[in-house]
Amino acid sequence: MNNIVEKVTERIIKRSLAHRESYLLHMEKARVSGPFRHRQPSSNLAHVLAVCQGGECQALRGGEAPNIGIITSYNDMLSAHHTYEHYPAMIKKAVAAAGGTAQVAAGVPAMCDGVTQGEPGMDLSLISRDVIAMSTVIGLSHNVFDGALLLGICDKIMPGLLMGALQFGHLPMILVPGGPMRSGLSNREKAQAREQFAQGKISKEEMLAVECASYHGAGTCTFYGTANSNQLIAEIMGLHLPGASFVNPDDPLREALTNAASARVCEMTHLGGNYTPLGQVISERSVVNGIVGLLATGGSTNQTMHLVSIARAAGIRINWDDFSELSEVVPFLVRIYPNGPGDINSFQEAGGMAVLISELLAGGFLHNEVMTVAGPGLARYTQSPTLVTGKAQWAAGPGSSLAPEVIASVTQPFSPTGGLKVLSGNLGRAVIKVSALADGAATKIEAPALVFHTQTALEEAFQAGKLDRDHVAVIRFQGPQSTGMPELHKLITPLAVIMGRGYQVAMVTDGRLSGASGKVPAAIHVTPEALCGGLLAKVQDGDLIRIDVGSGSLELLVDKTELAKREYAEAELGEQRYGVGRQIFAALRSDLLGAEEGASSLFTYVREKCKVNFVGDA
Repeated sequence: MNNIVEKVTERIIKRSLAHRESYLLHMEKARVSGPFRHRQPSSNLAHVLAVCQGGECQALRGGEAPNIGIITSYNDMLSAHHTYEHYPAMIKKAVAAAGGTAQVAAGVPAMCDGVTQGEPGMDLSLISRDVIAMSTVIGLSHNVFDGALLLGICDKIMPGLLMGALQFGHLPMILVPGGPMRSGLSNREKAQAREQFAQGKISKEEMLAVECASYHGAGTCTFYGTANSNQLIAEIMGLHLPGASFVNPDDPLREALTNAASARVCEMTHLGGNYTPLGQVISERSVVNGIVGLLATGGSTNQTMHLVSIARAAGIRINWDDFSELSEVVPFLVRIYPNGPGDINSFQEAGGMAVLISELLAGGFLHNEVMTVAGPGLARYTQSPTLVTGKAQWAAGPGSSLAPEVIASVTQPFSPTGGLKVLSGNLGRAVIKVSALADGAATKIEAPALVFHTQTALEEAFQAGKLDRDHVAVIRFQGPQSTGMPELHKLITPLAVIMGRGYQVAMVTDGRLSGASGKVPAAIHVTPEALCGGLLAKVQDGDLIRIDVGSGSLELLVDKTELAKREYAEAELGEQRYGVGRQIFAALRSDLLGAEEGASSLFTYVREKCKVNFVGDA
């Protein structure tokens, strides 16, 4: 093992010791002998049996067959989740063939950041992760399941499923992906069209035609954003079957992999000899593997919150220092958009997860000694699935990358360090994605601040020509407790246009950016947020701000005496907390932890609420 990877792992184990021991003790207490449903009184179990039919009913009533719960995020509005429409029937048939039964335990919401980007609904995006976690818990709380299959892919859905599922970590569970859509118009062409539209060079109708050529079928979006980062991390943590992440929805292998997952979860229950509970698959070492996978591929910055929350749900404590120290040694091995011209299908064609995991194992950057849903050892994930007489079978994957311009070798990486960087300074702590910066983009920026409290205000300034200068755009009061921490991906386009005009431009915000964002240097997830006493609330137009990626610093260059005299700016959030249902999430929003703690409301017992600083509320 690489010395730093080993060092960080041991630090996480030590930091987590009391929490992890408590978690595992609770999971052990939850175990029983025999099927869980047989512990229910007859009147309770009768409700479970009310609509079952034939052999399924008989198996549930008296047999020892495992009963598998299905948690699904299906809806038919979103491409990634439309793929799940027929999965329950498919799973029930495959589970029955494996000697078990399956029931849909719950449906969870699956909203799309692409639909809500820049719109009021985006303020509910991050909060939806906690709602998904709670919905998952409610579905499994009937306590009649011996295992579960989790059907979820996109931005907040997969993390929310795991955060909830880990409350039942004594059960075996497998994440079942649906795969990415086939490649359409390239992401680079789409980004260029967006910049042209922002400048009024093409019409709305022309822009819509471009977008529809990019998003054109079933499956996840093809860029390497949060959804595909979720899938990559799930596989490298051993939560998918090997090679399952990026098989297209219309590929016959996709159904075979789903059938294989259905059969496998039956083998993993406590009723057989291969008991593999979720709480043991997600361990300190598998979490480190997830972080390494994120850094080696320049994945979504959202994972600096999602992985923190997933780990915490399993009694494991990680922080941004762990990400930062690992990023100094983990090589950058994958170039797909926004980190390169190709997309996730290009990654799959280059050898995909089997090649990536092989390279990282060979370099000593991944722990092989972990439990996975495929069995012990991550080396199993150097195999690739193929379709043989209608069933998935695994064989050794490619020995090396089939496209070195997409997946590099560990001996000749695209960069010797990872794709994310943690910044610290008097403005707080933040994350910056360096792997996706535009060619030639400055990594040390010192420019005057232009301060905005809303996305709309920045867009209006752009249209009025007020951004045509060197500046650091400060968009504050976008943090978890302010507005639910929306993504500000929509702002990358106008700032990229200004940067293209030759000006030095950067962004600093306590909000988020999409996993697809890049090009413009952006210090995001600033914590503490402006609402909770962060220095962002004292920044004024014209103040010099320095972002230095090399030294990892984020500084407001204003004298301490002057800062001490300043009052904190007041955020008028009333209009941003009402409409499209935002008002009923006030209680959850007020309990959200800071970004580095995972920005979840599910772990608020660990600290007192922040002292808020805003005027009025709707």
